[in-house]
Amino acid sequence: MDTLTRIRAFIDVVDAEGFSAAARRVGKSKALLSKYVRELEDELGALLLNRTTRQFSLTEAGHTYYRTASEILKEIDNLADLVRANNSDLRGRLRITVPRTFVDADIGQSLIDFGKQHPELSLEIVSDDRFVDLVEEGFDVAIRITRLEDSTLIARKLDDFQVLLCASPDFVEKIGPLKHPTELSKISCILDTNGRSYSNWRFVEPDGSPFTVPVGGPIEVNSPLASVRAAVTGLGVAPVPDFIARPKILSGELVTLFDDFLPKDRGIYAIYPHRRYLPAKVRTFVDFLHDWFRSR
Repeated sequence: MDTLTRIRAFIDVVDAEGFSAAARRVGKSKALLSKYVRELEDELGALLLNRTTRQFSLTEAGHTYYRTASEILKEIDNLADLVRANNSDLRGRLRITVPRTFVDADIGQSLIDFGKQHPELSLEIVSDDRFVDLVEEGFDVAIRITRLEDSTLIARKLDDFQVLLCASPDFVEKIGPLKHPTELSKISCILDTNGRSYSNWRFVEPDGSPFTVPVGGPIEVNSPLASVRAAVTGLGVAPVPDFIARPKILSGELVTLFDDFLPKDRGIYAIYPHRRYLPAKVRTFVDFLHDWFRSR
């Protein structure tokens, strides 16, 4: 029996969190998968899985083997994808992790458009606002809206991005003219708990020097869409991603404040692990998104 077949069986079982689920997912019998994993353990001379009648768990050796074996198999599959790419043959599953903000906004249409253009690929789109470890959790690519920092991952910028400070015209009229962001500490603000700045908002002076302003208010929420609703209602000033705020600004329901003091160091990025052989499906996906944003 091919060792790679045994390794694939082991990884399938771990990814599916059980032999029965893995059997359903890959179309093989539970008994066959169990046989492959047992043969792999015999070959290695180590127990990889602790099995009980109700569940299983990875042993310490199993954890170590899973992490390394997963990367090896990905490299093998990526090499195959690279060869297939010469024939424009894309196939398999593409696992994508994206922020909920991205999916819920109009720009989330980019993912749907890609799926429509490439029906031969199976897309698994997981929306999650937490920081996801691509390698550990088995994702092919991530969409992140952030300041780019040093990383072992590869990043390609898809578009510029800025958080705008928005309020309703009535609220701005009520509080009177504001001259400097430091005045925000004295007025009602809507806090986005997803943001890194949270209650200390970041600004930049005209000379480039950064500063922060502590803010507070009646609402803390982890949804930019809810922040928009609160701002439109007149509850205060809200930090809102530009691609979500734009329709409300164009309609006149919101106005922006302190545009000249806002940082411009953020972007929308496609992030993927550094691998020797980049899968054709990842390269095609990232190229598509780059062109999609440029066309709009």
